[in-house]
Amino acid sequence: MKKIDIYTKDYCPFCQRALALLTSKNVEFTQIKIDQNPELRAPMIKRTKGPSTVPQIFIGDHYVGGCDDLMALERANKLDTLLSK
Repeated sequence: MKKIDIYTKDYCPFCQRALALLTSKNVEFTQIKIDQNPELRAPMIKRTKGPSTVPQIFIGDHYVGGCDDLMALERANKLDTLLSK
């Protein structure tokens, strides 16, 4: 299974939606809470090459983007393929 990282903040509704979708897929992921660990924000921005909002989602080496991007993959029936590669 691919390593999944998701950068979040506790009060973010988009983060909660993305987490709920990943949880429903029964995949393991690492949640990186940048509100509790603000020193991880700069590495997140470097990793995304600019975007600084949350959530920011990585599946393996693939940068997914945010919640809307994750939901678009699900609607297009591409998320399961990306998770299983």
